[in-house]
Amino acid sequence: MQKIAIVTDSTCDLENEQLEQYGISVLPLKIIYTDREFTDRVDITPEEVYRNLEKEVPKTSLPSPSDAFQLFEHLKNSGFTHVLCIHISSGLSGTIQMVRNTAAEFSGIVIRVLDSKSLSMGLGFPVLEAAKEVSKGSSFDEVVNRAEEVINRVQTFFVVGTLEYLKRGGRIGYVAASLGEILQVKPIISINDEGKYYTYEKTRGRKKSLNRMLEIIRQAAEGRTVKIAVFHGDARQEADFLISQLNTLDNVEEIVTGQIGPVMVVHTGPGLVGVVIF
Repeated sequence: MQKIAIVTDSTCDLENEQLEQYGISVLPLKIIYTDREFTDRVDITPEEVYRNLEKEVPKTSLPSPSDAFQLFEHLKNSGFTHVLCIHISSGLSGTIQMVRNTAAEFSGIVIRVLDSKSLSMGLGFPVLEAAKEVSKGSSFDEVVNRAEEVINRVQTFFVVGTLEYLKRGGRIGYVAASLGEILQVKPIISINDEGKYYTYEKTRGRKKSLNRMLEIIRQAAEGRTVKIAVFHGDARQEADFLISQLNTLDNVEEIVTGQIGPVMVVHTGPGLVGVVIF
């Protein structure tokens, strides 16, 4: 008998209730201030990060190899025979490489590690669908295949309030960020096949960028049944506007929403609004 565990990290933006319902294990990333360290989504909230941004923009770090090793040990001792790990894009974080290295040193249990090539619900959707597949009693191969299928069918788009935080994290060119701020260019950012950010389209002004993002989602959803996640970083009103517009589409099976986690707040700052379509 196969007993299958699903593992992800704290950038997946799944609700605690979903994680508990499907028994999904989470490796949390870390948030590091000059004088203290926090565990992502455990002992710090997005609101606390926002409140302190003017005083200090913290650093972030991966889960430690010992965190991953201890989790694998716990799962093995709990009778699990197979583990599927799905993590934040390798183009944005070293988390997946750390998990792969740790898994290679671990024995007595089958561990497969997948690169979501995304983040937030771009990661959350494949994790959740894999966990649902486990709950159906599917084989490990079927669970892995379902996760890979969802990864290939997820698209992520977002805009940020300022490009400053992406620039600080080295995730956008300095010149592009500086000129963008001066010219009020609000790029719609997506994630390419390598799992890295790129400018999907340039728009001028916040309102136009949100309206254009809506058009992109409508086009992507045309002729198929979709699930949509609308997520935000301290921009609830604008997220609600997107949801109200997307609710008019006939082919949307489900819309979920929430705030991005503390680690992503550090890298995007206040004002992020994004949509993931599956």
